[in-house]
Amino acid sequence: MTATANMPASAPAAPAPRLSLLSIVNMNIGFLGLQFSFGLQQSNMAPIYRYLGADEATLPLLWLAGPMTGLLVQPLVGALSDRTTSRWGRRTPYFLVGAILCSLCLFAMPYSPALWAAASLLWILDAANNITMEPYRAYVGDRLPEDQRPLGYLTQASFTGLAQTLSYLAPSLLVWWGIDSNAVDANQIPVITRIAFVIGAVLSLVTILWSVWRVPELPLDAATLAEMRAHRPSLATTWADIRIAIAEMPLPMRQLALAMLCQWYAMFAYWQYIALAVARSLFGTAAPGSDGFRDAALVAGQIGAFYNFVAFLGAFALVPLARRFGARPVHAGCMALSGLAMLAIPAATSETLLLVPMLGIGLGWASMMGCPYIMLANAIPPARTGIYMGIFNMFIVVPMLIESLTMPLLYAPLLGSDPRGVLLLAGMLMLAAAAATLRVKAR
Repeated sequence: MTATANMPASAPAAPAPRLSLLSIVNMNIGFLGLQFSFGLQQSNMAPIYRYLGADEATLPLLWLAGPMTGLLVQPLVGALSDRTTSRWGRRTPYFLVGAILCSLCLFAMPYSPALWAAASLLWILDAANNITMEPYRAYVGDRLPEDQRPLGYLTQASFTGLAQTLSYLAPSLLVWWGIDSNAVDANQIPVITRIAFVIGAVLSLVTILWSVWRVPELPLDAATLAEMRAHRPSLATTWADIRIAIAEMPLPMRQLALAMLCQWYAMFAYWQYIALAVARSLFGTAAPGSDGFRDAALVAGQIGAFYNFVAFLGAFALVPLARRFGARPVHAGCMALSGLAMLAIPAATSETLLLVPMLGIGLGWASMMGCPYIMLANAIPPARTGIYMGIFNMFIVVPMLIESLTMPLLYAPLLGSDPRGVLLLAGMLMLAAAAATLRVKAR
């Protein structure tokens, strides 16, 4: 028996039918809620941790929840979703369970009474997001023929940009609507942060339900369904599937590993330290209880909203470029622009000047959410979409894990205990990611 014989042919026998643009938009609306949740984490967890007494140098250790849960959960869930047979489909049960857990955690997060409570909730929140993420990406691959996948994944990237624009901007919008930015609870967590998380909790569940309702999964043919039911998923078979899939990993997927290492190390470091860097460069403070620090958190949210809005628009602009030139050179160019932008941020001395590098980061973020998945989806067998999407997530979470463990060691001796130094390091890694992407061969 060959290694692949253990894998059921779980894709529909007939090619996926073409979908209208409206259907592709509807199937990706669930990504709006999912990425709103991620945006809240990216823009608010560092300030929340600092409000609750976390140290700057060890801050990355408190972000271990994301990479650790992604490393453990996403390959397992991706493999299980390839084998799942239920009345709701293969992927949908994971969407719904993840969305419900995510909503509950978002409600609770800004009420954390202590650092340990916030860190614990982040572990559960990230696990919930990871339960949803890779089955969702596999669902897009399931529902679209190959020539529509660039549009599908870059539409997903566009919703990522839109969702994170709104999540980053939510606290500032609440201030503009009259809520006092300095109104805080006993733990110094601003009231505007609490309201933003409640909004995220609602969106997380409602948008997933919309996508599932408007664009349900394709039914499997009778032969495939019978074969899947004859190979019921279990922990042992799932781990066996993962081992086999890793051994048979397509060459383009292997070659993407170095680029993914550089770009996700850089992006994770950026999210952790951008608010702290802005506090130093624009407001001259590192004190989390100061008005300047809270102002810096708002500014970081505003520039984050801007780069995500650039990503929202840029993702659609990348569609014809990826079709004409291929995803590889487009992604390399976007990583180079993002790297140059990160190198420029520490030199910006005003909020207006900070918007300029956000153009490069926005295009880079749009590409990160779309182009690697185009390269991946066209290189992997359809019957293994879920498991390979889950394994590919390891290329994201392992760099995050490495960053979380190494940054506390680098922060003082190499970066001078200055968050602006973190951004310079991130910029150089993004340029390295651009060079590594150009080495990836087509399938």
